[in-house]
Amino acid sequence: MGFKMGIVGLPNVGKSTLFNALTKTAAAQAANFPFCTIEPNVGEVAVPDARLDKLAAIAGSKQTIPTRMTFVDIAGLVKGASQGEGLGNQFLANIRETDSIAHVLRCFEDGDVTHVDGRVDPVADAEVIETELMLADMESIEKRMANLVRKLKGGDKDAAQQERLLRAALAQLEEGKPARTVEIDEDDKKAWGLLQLLTSKPILYVCNVGESEAAEGNEHSARVAEMAAAQGAAHVVISAQIEEEISQLEAEESQMFLEEMGLEEAGLDRLIRAGYELLHLQTYFTVGPKEARAWTTKSGATAPQAAGVIHTDFERGFIRAETVAYDDFVAHNGESGAKEAGKLRVEGKTYIVKDGDVLHFLFNA
Repeated sequence: MGFKMGIVGLPNVGKSTLFNALTKTAAAQAANFPFCTIEPNVGEVAVPDARLDKLAAIAGSKQTIPTRMTFVDIAGLVKGASQGEGLGNQFLANIRETDSIAHVLRCFEDGDVTHVDGRVDPVADAEVIETELMLADMESIEKRMANLVRKLKGGDKDAAQQERLLRAALAQLEEGKPARTVEIDEDDKKAWGLLQLLTSKPILYVCNVGESEAAEGNEHSARVAEMAAAQGAAHVVISAQIEEEISQLEAEESQMFLEEMGLEEAGLDRLIRAGYELLHLQTYFTVGPKEARAWTTKSGATAPQAAGVIHTDFERGFIRAETVAYDDFVAHNGESGAKEAGKLRVEGKTYIVKDGDVLHFLFNA
């Protein structure tokens, strides 16, 4: 199950520096899970989770395999991209393929790094990109609605659903609001997702600050925080420069460096976790002597759906799941102890998997 987060931003905001740090970190993690760069601008990184190492230590697992996310460094955007300016068409095509957007905003002052508009104003920068995405969505909606005319005349129910959703999105866009502000009923969610509207994607604002401001942020990042809160969006404060330096250090050296900078953890870890939460994802574990492994599911997934993440046969032939909560697994020193304490449960097809569950699936091949 792959989840892609597209990294976007105006030129010279630190987007590529941040992506480079991510991919260098991923390369260092390659021993723990399969890593490949599908294209020069795509990289996979492990989702940091201290619980995995704890479980592996208790079970004596020979290997740990974290769950992962894919980050895509999308071509730099300029004003007019919706009309094909700069690399606009490439930008729009790439972003449609992602599940969410990490919008990197310049929140640092540096006379040696020129801003495309000659000023540092992250809120205005955010508005530039949002406007371009909204314009692109409006153009896309108008084209799609024109193509639906014949099907609508024929009474096609799917076409009628598409038109209703497109009109709802267009109404919001015409008011200057992104498509993600449309309230979608459960029955419409699948059709809504298939529309692939750019502004329907959840957004994470990444405030790129100077090295000395990585711990507390600054007035620019504070303005972004206010904007994000007003939109119901998420934000993180990070110094891309620091992250690139950390990505080149060994684990012990990087921890010392973070402490010297007054940081509890790497900004990339917070960024990855924030992206994970933004997509409403959760983690469950499978644990044994061979490996301890983390798996990703959507929050609210049933046990068979979670099993399907491992293999479709697991979902199709699902019988039951043996389940131990993470805290119980740790408190009772593993599966055997948890079972003796009555903390191992047998769950059926309707069980809703919880974050941190340690699961063992039984299924018919």
